[in-house]
Amino acid sequence: MSLPHYAQHDLTSTVRHALAEDIGDGDITAQLIPAAEQALARVITREQAIICGQAWVDEVFKQVDPSVTVDWKVSDGELAQPDQVLFELSGSARSLLTGERAALNFLQLLSGTATTCKHYADIVAGTTVKLLDTRKTIPGLRNAQKYAVTQGGCFNHRIGLYDAFLIKENHIAACGGINNAVNTAKQQAPGKLVEIEVESLEELKLALDAGADIVMLDNFTLAMMRDSVALTNGKAKLEASGNVTDETLLPIAETGVDYISIGGLTKHCRAVDLSMRFV
Repeated sequence: MSLPHYAQHDLTSTVRHALAEDIGDGDITAQLIPAAEQALARVITREQAIICGQAWVDEVFKQVDPSVTVDWKVSDGELAQPDQVLFELSGSARSLLTGERAALNFLQLLSGTATTCKHYADIVAGTTVKLLDTRKTIPGLRNAQKYAVTQGGCFNHRIGLYDAFLIKENHIAACGGINNAVNTAKQQAPGKLVEIEVESLEELKLALDAGADIVMLDNFTLAMMRDSVALTNGKAKLEASGNVTDETLLPIAETGVDYISIGGLTKHCRAVDLSMRFV
């Protein structure tokens, strides 16, 4: 399985931290089991879900005990049904139990994120809009959640504060206006995308004149979005943001905007119900 570079970047350290906070100086309950005891375990989902997190599960058991075998029955991005076996584990009973919680924590959260994204992606499946995540992620798990977003059929906005500009109201005020903010961004980091948030059609015109690559339409009405699409006429990409719900999502998509950003893709996800049982 090939992960995008941003997800690979902190995979090992993220798993190491998760294991450290759970195991501490030793799993005292697992020590009740004879060291030589071997076991086979199956992990199932108790509900329908888009599965995501294979690399994190593999890394957990690699760090706990490299001799543990993980046999996957599904792939990331695959829809699993209730009671379906996701993977089997074989090896030291102690190791399987020690790694269980950290592995399932990653898998249930990332599968929950992917499942939430699939729900939203299905709503706009008949349009050309791309649904984008935001930086509203669980601290320390941004890269993992960003990957999960892609497995649910949505797309990544910028990963962090370093890979693209997103100039908002306070930035504009501190820079002395939209034109100054956009021009300074292009001078400081040529080649990086410059996106700017606007709150009116007048500000949209200023952003287009300044040469912004993407313009975020903050809490625009549907009529204003349609006017923005006509006014922009392909000069920049348009991103709608704010008050996006199941009910408003499709009407927003049908205005013709290029992107819709939704914080709920990562911050409103519900963990998938998983279970591990020894066979």
